[in-house]
Amino acid sequence: MMKTKHLLVLMLLPIFIGASMKSKQTIKIVELEPKPIQPILVEEEVEVDETLELVNALIMVESRGNDSAVGDTHLGAPSIGVLQIRPIMVREVNRILKLKGTKHRYKLSDRWDKDKSVEMFLIWKEFHHNDSDYESIARSWNGGPKGPKNPRTYSYWKKVEQQLTGL
Repeated sequence: MMKTKHLLVLMLLPIFIGASMKSKQTIKIVELEPKPIQPILVEEEVEVDETLELVNALIMVESRGNDSAVGDTHLGAPSIGVLQIRPIMVREVNRILKLKGTKHRYKLSDRWDKDKSVEMFLIWKEFHHNDSDYESIARSWNGGPKGPKNPRTYSYWKKVEQQLTGL
């Protein structure tokens, strides 16, 4: 989303005020009422990116949206950020990028950044689960490559599913 800047107005205001003070004329400053933005009605359907729905559900289950979340401290190397990414996942994503011939690499500190965490998830998902259903993706995210077959990841999936359905 782009932010509109009113820098020009703020920079010119002292010039006009200064000019008015020199010539001893009075400048009347009028505040203009902003015109309300009218919504545009679009009759075509907009397709929602379903992957982002899954990502948002995972974020809510993993960290409740907290960029500063730290978990699994008992495992030695903690999980960090909104998607609770462990160092092994950063290495896996970098391995995938290397296989694809991309020079970009992620650092462990990138886990604190929500956007970079989501990027890492999407790279991992595209490589390992391009045609998988949500349950397989979520259970693998939670339990690794054998996650979908591990009974311990089922309760994790149910939490993600609840987020997806809005319960």
